[in-house]
Amino acid sequence: MATVAQMTKKELEEMIGAVVERKLLELLGDPDEGLPVRESLRKRPVRQRQAVAKGRRGRSLGRVARKAGLR
Repeated sequence: MATVAQMTKKELEEMIGAVVERKLLELLGDPDEGLPVRESLRKRPVRQRQAVAKGRRGRSLGRVARKAGLR
């Protein structure tokens, strides 16, 4: 194993990045982990795929932007 003095700048940055990422995951984790998934949410991708297969499309970007107050 190399010492810090023997590492290149890139190697040191990668090591620090990995350590920070690991620590953040340890501290924050996934707040939804272990929660049940509603049945309606499970079925949504299937319904969307079926709608697209039948030629139906979702809302337009303009409509979504207006509803969100972006236009």
